[in-house]
Amino acid sequence: MSQRTPAGLRRRSFLRYTGVVGTAAVLTGTLAACGGPTSTGSASGAGGGTSSIEAGISYALSTGFDPMTASGATPVAANTHVFEGLADLDPATLVARPALATALPEKVNATTYRATLRSGATFHDGSPVTSEDVVYSFERILDPKNASLMAQFLPFLDSVKAVDASTVEFRLKYAFDLFPSRVTVAKIVPKKLVEADPKGFDAKPVGSGPYRLVSATKEDKIVFEAYDKYNGRNKAKAKSMTWRLMSDPAARVSALESGRVQAIEDVPYIDAKRLSQKATVDSVQSFGQLFMMFNTRQKPFDDKRVRQAFHYALNTPKIIETAMMGNGSAAQGYLQTTHPDFHKASTVYTYDPAKARKLLAEAGVNNLSIELLTTDTGWVKDIAPLVKESLDAVGVKTTLSIGQSSAQYGKVDEGKFQVLVAPGDPSVFGNDVDLLMRWFYDGTWPTKRYRWDGTAPDKQLRALLDEAARSSDAAERTKLWNQAMDLISDEVPIYPILHRKLPTAWNDKALPGFSPLPTTGMSFLNVGRS
Repeated sequence: MSQRTPAGLRRRSFLRYTGVVGTAAVLTGTLAACGGPTSTGSASGAGGGTSSIEAGISYALSTGFDPMTASGATPVAANTHVFEGLADLDPATLVARPALATALPEKVNATTYRATLRSGATFHDGSPVTSEDVVYSFERILDPKNASLMAQFLPFLDSVKAVDASTVEFRLKYAFDLFPSRVTVAKIVPKKLVEADPKGFDAKPVGSGPYRLVSATKEDKIVFEAYDKYNGRNKAKAKSMTWRLMSDPAARVSALESGRVQAIEDVPYIDAKRLSQKATVDSVQSFGQLFMMFNTRQKPFDDKRVRQAFHYALNTPKIIETAMMGNGSAAQGYLQTTHPDFHKASTVYTYDPAKARKLLAEAGVNNLSIELLTTDTGWVKDIAPLVKESLDAVGVKTTLSIGQSSAQYGKVDEGKFQVLVAPGDPSVFGNDVDLLMRWFYDGTWPTKRYRWDGTAPDKQLRALLDEAARSSDAAERTKLWNQAMDLISDEVPIYPILHRKLPTAWNDKALPGFSPLPTTGMSFLNVGRS
């Protein structure tokens, strides 16, 4: 929270460095109720766990679980318990660590790496994890026909081959020093099961992680069971888990207070101080942002002065203090100030309504009326009226349209929008600048969403990112990243308004080992139940 309060309300900030989101909080998609996969392993004796963890989850099931395409906050968080990569991210520090591999991929030469699989690793159907499964998992991501969201994070990967049953070799198109940790974006899946029924796998995932997914019912719950044949570092310390899908903030708070659940994410700001009397509440600074995005193919938003004016118009300090009760920080650059590669942008948008009016006048804009799309995420709904108030104050007549993410992004993808304010956080996939920038500025977003692709600044930005990716000099890479971040601070086709602090609440006596995260979602890896 913004300041320390009595009875256990704490505040942490994590300094993080890794070579791997945001997920965006949620993207379009639906998931019907589904049953769980058959498993040769049962929960009995798994990690010594004998009881169940129950948690209150904020975000809906907006996509399926196939890790090649899953982007919703909830399925992505679930997948960290169900699947493994060769390396995975530590959920609290976002630092890459070995998972299915015995170590991070080792460099053979500048463009060749090898990784060795953990002995005895099996999928939840009992079949062994092989190098063939690893090759398949990467190749399906790289296949354009599969439209994988992860492909944008692996543009440097040329080929993957199985050296033997437990060794995999990667050939890169060019030297990419962040490769050993970037492999975290690819979760390893069982080739035979996926090929047999790709759609079924999306609803009934089978991984090699400490928990297997038993069932998932949209707008109700996700049920997990410990997998007793798991032999990795992240033991299941509870017999089972049930994630209650509670989009209603009041319902999540009530569930924690009553003891129905032991932890909730996305604590309503207004309830945090009171809730801290009964539970531990912690607000962690994140990259997760509230951004403003424009349809740059629609006038007057093809003029960057208009886009800049909207940012100067926002009373961000009031938004943070009033609607978020201090749980955010105004953007001073593309990254949050606690990020190890933070760079204060050449253009920082302070609250300056006079400058906003001046820029609108210079662009020849007057009597502008807009429909402002926002998502119906609880904290975003609280902010929306203040965004409207700020824009109205500089002469932009604003009509709010608040709706579910799937519906709002449907309008966006069809080009039927002017301005969108929404949350986004790709740091669930990785925390290096290249990944965090490519999520929003390479691939789907500039092409299908804010329609900026092909412009001169877009080409310049991609050239900077590509040059940085190929650089083996860390100082030069940082310099190029900073130039890229300065460019987008000036162009702002999509740009953060603020970086959010994520409030989580839990019963620390019931959940030994639990820690809040600097990303959306919660992690119960190596967390027990007492």
